[in-house]
Amino acid sequence: MNDKNFEYLRDQVKYTGFGEGLENELKEKIQLQTPGFTLNHEAYYGEDIAKVSLNFKKSGESDMYFFNSYKVELQKDNSKESLEHTFYINKGSNITMKEAYNLMDGRAVNKDLTNKEGQAYNSWVQMDFKEADNSGNFKINQYHQNYGYDLEVALSKHPIKELENAKFKEDLMDSMKKGNLQSATFLKDGNEVKQSIEANPQFKTINVYDGNMKRIDNRQSKKEKQSEGEGKSMKQDSKRQSPSVDDDGPAVPQEAKKRKKQSNSM
Repeated sequence: MNDKNFEYLRDQVKYTGFGEGLENELKEKIQLQTPGFTLNHEAYYGEDIAKVSLNFKKSGESDMYFFNSYKVELQKDNSKESLEHTFYINKGSNITMKEAYNLMDGRAVNKDLTNKEGQAYNSWVQMDFKEADNSGNFKINQYHQNYGYDLEVALSKHPIKELENAKFKEDLMDSMKKGNLQSATFLKDGNEVKQSIEANPQFKTINVYDGNMKRIDNRQSKKEKQSEGEGKSMKQDSKRQSPSVDDDGPAVPQEAKKRKKQSNSM
């Protein structure tokens, strides 16, 4: 067995978000020297279950193996149906397991990526559940730096208490860039109210949800911001903002349901 190859794959699996629990099985599979193999993993996010197959292939010219991809079957809220998508491992920054879950749950993730010429760039990525490629994977939309989405600016339009502290603000933004649905404290009429927020790069804003996970109209949050004396008049704000499209975010469309598969397919 190629020990250096094993150590590299072990770390690659770990830092892609699968932890250290697959280490022994990985070593055993490499020792068998088969042309390829898979490792199975399960991850739990609340009531959601992600069943994952990690795919490895042996080089045709040496004893080295490569971690090529992992396939996720996401079953939500004990539903009998599931979504499937394969994430490919690249030389650049890989999509981690938690980021994969966030993408399949409809949220956007900010990543440093590498193009075919090897040049690095930053982009927000988000699944388009209306389109799929020939392999059955959902289309991934990218919102590059030139697209003009600034998460900090989008957050500043809302009366969020965490933005008043530099460290809390940094942690909040870092979490949202990973695609997390993040809890935040909103100031409403002198009271503090916990709500959930997520990045919405497509419409250059954020999505806000109340305690029951009901979507809150962004215009409502803007009014709250103005009531705190931190914004300009509603008339000036409406002129500065885009039309109503700025207030609506992408959601998992009904068409995605047509692409769901039975969870017992694996």
